[in-house]
Amino acid sequence: MKVTIIGAGAIGGLIGQKLAATGEAQVSALARGATLAALRERGWRVRQGESVTTTPVAAAHALDDAAKLGEQDLVVIAVKGPALAQVTASAKPLLGAHTLVLPAMNGVPWWFCKGVAPFGDAPLTSVDPDGAIGETIPLASVIGCVVHASASTPEPGLVDHKMGRGLIIGEPGGGGSERVQRLAGLLTRAGFEATVSENVRRDIWYKLWGNLTMNPVSAITGATIDRLLGDPLVREFCSAAMREAAEIGAKIGCVIDQSPEDRHEVTAKLGAFKTSMLQDVEANRPIELDALVSVVREIGRRVAVPTPNIDVLLGLTRLFGRTHGLYPQ
Repeated sequence: MKVTIIGAGAIGGLIGQKLAATGEAQVSALARGATLAALRERGWRVRQGESVTTTPVAAAHALDDAAKLGEQDLVVIAVKGPALAQVTASAKPLLGAHTLVLPAMNGVPWWFCKGVAPFGDAPLTSVDPDGAIGETIPLASVIGCVVHASASTPEPGLVDHKMGRGLIIGEPGGGGSERVQRLAGLLTRAGFEATVSENVRRDIWYKLWGNLTMNPVSAITGATIDRLLGDPLVREFCSAAMREAAEIGAKIGCVIDQSPEDRHEVTAKLGAFKTSMLQDVEANRPIELDALVSVVREIGRRVAVPTPNIDVLLGLTRLFGRTHGLYPQ
């Protein structure tokens, strides 16, 4: 099986190393710069605690030119949202008639509302402004994915795996399929806790429901999760935004059957945890605002659900990002 990882960072590097270690797949990386150099010199590396596991990468399978890799059986896209349009355009040579595409990314993906009333085939402009991503990657190629793992990259090519091995996958339109079952089997043999979902859109929305507030509020305040939830005014603001998102979800077949307080209790178990967006701010990297917040506001407008709290959240975080050069002007 030929597999290419696009975005060999924290999650992409974790998936790449574990798939390569099975010996069942020829795993390549489409990367650049220091990450590409590190992969070529030292291979896939994953650290857990004090132990580092290394799996070699042949020079011919760590490249910055997709045309040299050719058509793949599976393409895992694990880049940050702001980079997606660019990498999608460069990935065309990897995509054949039977290639599966697994987006292992945060937030709402470009395909999320395809075929869902009242969206039809119209793109979500927040995450696919000109529809180019959807045109390049056919919906029929996509396998939906939700990542439940925490990892970081303390240096190029090295993944620091903190916790979690969960991958929820499923057909975008719901139901089961043989190809999803086969992929789940491969991921399970690679050491992931792979779950096949009958409604992966709902699983994506549920994860978003928590990240929608915790990520941007932590980014603009610099506070860890425990401090956000420990402030009653901030906690209630987050709850109000989550109630709006839950109402939107109910309109698009992604019902949330918890209260915000239920979710806060789960999130609080993370303790003094830094969200991915806060980590991006501290590293001076672009923030993934559109796939987490802008798109929720856009969907809310389309299904006529008012979003006053989400609007405030978006406005404040967008201004913060622009002021610090982390979000486009």
